[in-house]
Order: sequence, then structure tokens, then C-alpha cells
Amino acid sequence: MHGLALIGLLAGSFAVTALARRFGGSPPLVLVVVGLAVSFVPGLPDYEIDPELVLLLVLPPLLYSAALDSSYLRIRDDLRAISLLSVGLVLFTTAAVGLVAWWLVPGLPLAAALVLGAVVAPPDAVAAAAVGRRLGLPRRIMTILGGESLANDATALTAYRVAVAVAAGATYTIWQGLGVFVLAAVGGAVVGWAIGWVVHRVRLALRDGVLESAVGLIVPFAAYQLAEEVHASGVIAVVVCGLYLGHLAPRAGSAARLQEQAVWKAADTLLESLVFALIGLQLRGVVDGIDGGLGSLLVTGAVLTLVAIVARVVWVFPATYLPRRLSRRIRTRDPAPPWRYPAVISWAGMRGVVSLAAAFAIPLTTDSGAAFPGRDAILLLAFIVTVGTLLVQGLTLPSVIRLLGVRGEEGMADTLAEAQAKQDASRAALERLDELDSGDPLHEGAVAKLRHGTEARSNAAWERLGRSSPENDETPSAFYRRLRREMLAAERAVFVRHRDERRIDDEVFRRVQRELDLEESMLERE
Repeated sequence: MHGLALIGLLAGSFAVTALARRFGGSPPLVLVVVGLAVSFVPGLPDYEIDPELVLLLVLPPLLYSAALDSSYLRIRDDLRAISLLSVGLVLFTTAAVGLVAWWLVPGLPLAAALVLGAVVAPPDAVAAAAVGRRLGLPRRIMTILGGESLANDATALTAYRVAVAVAAGATYTIWQGLGVFVLAAVGGAVVGWAIGWVVHRVRLALRDGVLESAVGLIVPFAAYQLAEEVHASGVIAVVVCGLYLGHLAPRAGSAARLQEQAVWKAADTLLESLVFALIGLQLRGVVDGIDGGLGSLLVTGAVLTLVAIVARVVWVFPATYLPRRLSRRIRTRDPAPPWRYPAVISWAGMRGVVSLAAAFAIPLTTDSGAAFPGRDAILLLAFIVTVGTLLVQGLTLPSVIRLLGVRGEEGMADTLAEAQAKQDASRAALERLDELDSGDPLHEGAVAKLRHGTEARSNAAWERLGRSSPENDETPSAFYRRLRREMLAAERAVFVRHRDERRIDDEVFRRVQRELDLEESMLERE
């Protein structure tokens, strides 16, 4: 893929993403559909997925950004459910899809069929998370789906490597395969924790927002590469490192946090737009690689898509309720959720670009020099399952959520907890202000301003809690924020005019603009 082709792909994917957001669609799904539609356009450049590019340059930053945004405490609370999905379900899906493919595809060895199973086993939660946030899914469901997507790639890629090695001529026992998985998981966790520990202390020593953000950009690639070099799981290393640094982020500088959040949100948009567009654009290349029997492979792909969907449903419900039946301790500590919760989780199994990257990474030949058995068929079947789950489950997930009436009810509790926390924090801040106030009349205005601002922030959450309905008039804090934003817009217009009239230099303008931007970013939105 040359430079102009890449620029065209980025520009096109951004345009589609912008339109999808403008009209309330799901950008990942729209990008896939558009990619499928334009994949056969005459003269279109070759956009074949480069597995090295995806696994080394795309996957680590996406995982790291998601881990930074995840809650270590909530993931720890739901570790059992997440582990059953990210490990148990991945292996179950690998076996189910692999066995059915072995049965349906003539001449496909069992090891090669299990390679296909491992390729399509891990779901990608990007599309599901976008839908869930828009429809207000309960926080626990979002935590489980997010936690699953952080770890399931590690399980699938480890199973994939073992299956590829066996299909290529290596000999593995079950215990050896289990040993490879344990080594990859434990080694990745150790590497991720060690890098996170070092990076956190480096950041504390730097105390420079720009340098801290620059260090953060290197972290996911360093964690992934270092773990892979010692034959551990790069995915686990990136996830553990991201969770560690995200949990300790409040101890770092505020400037670095603001910059890092902006950087990673922009990177997420860029990479997600790119990878979902690439998924759709693979259709032409995958179909061209099939010499014959395309019709039968399309039918097989549809069957395997159904198997992947059903396998998730078959696994999720017992994994949700069976541990509670078998253990009184689990049942007492964590009562069973309504059946609608596992129903939503079981339908959020859309595959993503990691599946296609792993499929394209299958070697062309075995250790003996022979062609890898069924490679072209595996590519096509992996593509069908990936796109099939994205379209079937992705397009219907919003309707399933609405039909089941699954919505989060944390809003009131969150507002109450926020109000109490802000009140406690404001009390501590005012006590510290009283300790530092010397009573100097010269500083009286500054102290009064600080006291007023602290009390206003403390009252804002209580005001929202006291509103009986969304139709009520604005609270005083909301009214203040709205007016202050209008005032800032008026101030900004004056500064722009002064700059355009050359009454202030651009350097001065950028400095005052940053001050206005920081104040605007601090204004809490409804």
C-alpha cells in the first residue's frame, strides 16, 4: 500500500465515520458495509491487511487506550465472569468452529481447522461498546464486555500459534500447549506490570506534561514488543500495563492527563476508522484467492458464522448461572443477574480486525516446504465469519437491547455518590484554605473567589439530584456554566479580532486562547 493509497483510505474512512456520527449510526458497522461496497470498484488500490502492521502497530495502542480507560477495580470485581469469557469461551469457540470446519471442508486437516477456530474465536467489543454507550447499557455489562475484549486476544493468539505449529509439522501434547499458554499469560502480566511500574516513576520524576505524554505514546509498543521477545503475551503485557497506569493516573500531573486523554481519543478514532474500513476492503482479495468451490465455501462460512454465534450463547448462560448453583459463596456474594443480562452479552460477539490479521499471518508453507493446508479457504471462511457477525449481530444488537429493556440505572446512585464525594472534598479544601488564610485584606478578594468556586462545585451535584424531572428549569450551576460559555465565546471573538488586526501577536493569542480553552474544558456539562 503506497502513500497516496493510505492517505485516500484514511480520508475516506474519516468521512464515513463523520457521516455515521452525524446521523447517529454505528461507525464500525457503516465502515464495514461501505468497504464491502467499494471493494470491487475498478482501479481501487490493493488494501490487503498486513498482519505485521495490525499486530505490532494497531493492536497495542487500541488495547492500551482501552485499558487506560477501564476500571481496574470493576474488572477485579468481575474477574470470574471476564475470565470465563476471555479464556473459557475462546477455547470453546475454537474447538466448536474447528470441529465443524473439519467436518464440512473436504481435505482440511483437524489442526488447520483449529487454526480457523482460533482465528475467529475472539470477539472485538468496539462495535458493541459503541452501541452499549449510546443505549445506556448497565455498567456491569460494559465492564464485562470491555474486560473480555482486553484479554481474549491473548488466549486466541496463543491457541492460534499452537495450532499453526501443529499444522506446520510440530508436535504438541495438551500439556505442552497448556504450558505455552500459562507461560504467555504469566510472562505477559509480569512484563506489563514491570513496564508500568517503571513508567509511572519516570513520569513522577519528569513533572512535564509534554514529556509525560510523549513517554505514554511509546509504552504500548514497548510493552508488546518486549513481551513478544521473551515469548510472553504482548497483548497481556499491554493490558496489564495500561490498567496499572490508568489506576495510578490521578497521582500524575493534570496537564499530562488532559493531553493524554486527547491524544488517545484521536488515536482511537484514527485506528478504528482504518481497521473497520480495511475489514470490508478485503472482500476482493479474499475471493480472488479461491480457485474453485466458492459457492460451497460461502455456505460453509454461513454455517460457521451460525456456529460461532450459537457457541457464545451456549457458553454464556451456563457460565453465568452454573457457578452460582455450585457455590453458595458465589451465590451469596454475587446474586444471579436477570436473564436479560447474559442474553445481551451472548449477542455481543462481533469479530474484528484481529481475526483477519491472524488469518493473513498464516504461513504460506509448512516446515516441510509444502503449502499450508487450506490456507485460502481459511482466509475466506475467517472473512465470512468476521463480517457475518459484525453485520448480523452488530446491526441487530440495538434492537435486542431495546426489546429486552436492558438499561443502566446507575444515574441516580452515581449523582448521589458524586454529590457526597464533592461535599467531602470541598470541606477538606475549605479547611485547608482556612489554614492558609492569613487574614491579609490584600488577599481577601482572592480568598472569597476561591471559597465561592469551591462551594459552587460542591453544590452542583446536589442541584442535579434535586431536580424532579429533566423538563425543570436549569439549576443555578447549569445556568452559570451556560452563561460562562457564552462569555468565553465573546472573549474569544475579541481576541481573534485583535489578532487579525495585528494588535496582538500570534504567540500572545495562542497563550490567551489556551487559558480560555482550559477554563472552558473545566466547565462541567450537563
